[in-house]
Amino acid sequence: MTQNNNNKKFFPFYFIIKIIVALVLLFTAFYVDNIENKKWAWQLITGLWAFLIPSIIVSITRFIIIAFYNARRAKKTIRGNFVLGVNRLTAVLNAGFFIIAIMIGAGINPVNFLTSMTIVAMAIAVTFRDYITNMLSGLFIMFSDQLSVGDKIKVGDNKGKVEDITLSNIVLKNEEEDIVLVPNNVFFTQSLVNFSVLKSQLLTLKFELPLQSAAHIEALEKELQSFFEKHPDIEFDSKLQLRVKELGKDYAKFSIELIANSSSDRLHRKLEAEILKQILLFNSTNSK
Repeated sequence: MTQNNNNKKFFPFYFIIKIIVALVLLFTAFYVDNIENKKWAWQLITGLWAFLIPSIIVSITRFIIIAFYNARRAKKTIRGNFVLGVNRLTAVLNAGFFIIAIMIGAGINPVNFLTSMTIVAMAIAVTFRDYITNMLSGLFIMFSDQLSVGDKIKVGDNKGKVEDITLSNIVLKNEEEDIVLVPNNVFFTQSLVNFSVLKSQLLTLKFELPLQSAAHIEALEKELQSFFEKHPDIEFDSKLQLRVKELGKDYAKFSIELIANSSSDRLHRKLEAEILKQILLFNSTNSK
């Protein structure tokens, strides 16, 4: 699920179902005779209440927070994954409420259980330390503005577009359309470049070549690579790879993404003219 999907309006079916179940339980507790004397039935009702009441409160709080966020976002541009973070945090809280409800429904006092299970809980925490730290890192990323769903990033040796941020991984789609799962902890332990934050310096150039010249695309990549590495106004430290955008009967369309040293429109137009000149020279040489 992407951030865009999280922001879409939807009919709150689950919330309404929780309200209906809570009302049915309330009716049962007050109008069914001697329900308190039926141990298992009363424990079940109490357990369901222990889940439904806090879950309903969290849902209402979530709706209010997201409504304020959307109202604020309507007035200005806000980066980040706030709605995604709120949804993930709500899911974690509901999972906790559900576990407590099961304990109460089974006649187990959650406080006494957790107190008696302290040593076991510590062992579990150590065993699942990586997952717990990944989850906390994921929540931090969601509530920060450093990274957003849809951004183009490079983290470690992986480069691609952020498709989703889960409680354990950053989901990337690379240039080969492969899905790469990057643990959230990597966000804090390895260098990360967010090309979308630098979008004012990002230069995207599209062009097309006849198929006769396009057949020598590797030679064009080498020529442009050499040109970019020597150019003082281009930040380029990786291997160039031209992207094929469209293949027609007599032509092929390509695109290149570069980072300029400045966001100046004048510089971008100058670079575009120089790069297109290099491509024209290549085309004239290989179309003979």
